[in-house]
Order: sequence, then structure tokens, then C-alpha cells
Amino acid sequence: MTNELETGLRPMDLALAEAEAAAARGEVPVGAVITGPEGQILARAGNRTLEMQDPTAHAEMLAIREACRKIGSERLIGCDLYVTLEPCPMCAGAISFARLRRLYFGAADEKGGGVDHGPRIFSQTTCHHRPEVYGGIGETAAAALLRDFFAVRRS
Repeated sequence: MTNELETGLRPMDLALAEAEAAAARGEVPVGAVITGPEGQILARAGNRTLEMQDPTAHAEMLAIREACRKIGSERLIGCDLYVTLEPCPMCAGAISFARLRRLYFGAADEKGGGVDHGPRIFSQTTCHHRPEVYGGIGETAAAALLRDFFAVRRS
């Protein structure tokens, strides 16, 4: 496990790098990073739904699985998630179940989001754990990646 200070990169910068790598693979450019309680990088991932032929292989889900494996628990207490796009409802549910402390996301997702848009998972009375949520972190770069990715596919 490397510490963010050792890499010289902030976690959102690493998530953006994962999103760029996902785009290079032809995947929707979303990247995620999970840091531990001391700020160490536990996991990083980009979308792999096409590659894995798995609709649940979102960056957040892959990062959560890896971080849980590394610490040997289904709970990521004291850990934070950095993701380039507002999580969908599936990922928001997993974030709650994993008991992540904080969620930092870049671009809002008015169509498919599940945090500030759509079903607003953390606002539901049935949601047992609500992380602190901080949106708009690295939003300009994250939104540009997505815009450019889809512009090429529409042309």
C-alpha cells in the first residue's frame, strides 16, 4: 500500500488517472480510489463492465471489493472513496453497506446518479449508513473526460 504523500498525487488525481485508463480501454471513463484511515491508498480502479462482461464492474464496486479484500473485512470503517462521477444507485447502496466514512465525487450525474440525483439513496429512511458527501471535487476534469468520451462515440 502506498501513501498518497509517497506518490505525490491526491486521491482524486489518481481516480482521474483510472478514468483516463478506462477510456483508453473503451470503457466509460470513471475512476475510483479508496483511502484508509491514515490516508493510504487501499484500492484504485476504473470501469471494466465491457472487459469483464459484468454490469456491476463499476469503478466504485471494483475498488470496494479490492479494499475489503486487502483489509479482510466487508466494512471499510474510517475509509474514504474518491470517484470521478456521482455514484449510481447500485454503487451508492454498496457505499452505504461498506460503511465508508466519506464520499468525494467529481462530476454530477443528473441522469444516472443516485446520491444528489435520482433516488438519492443516502436520503432514504431505509439507508442505515450515510457517509459524508462532498461533490464537485475535480469536477471540471472529470466532466471533460466524460464529454470528450461520448462526443467521439456520437460522431
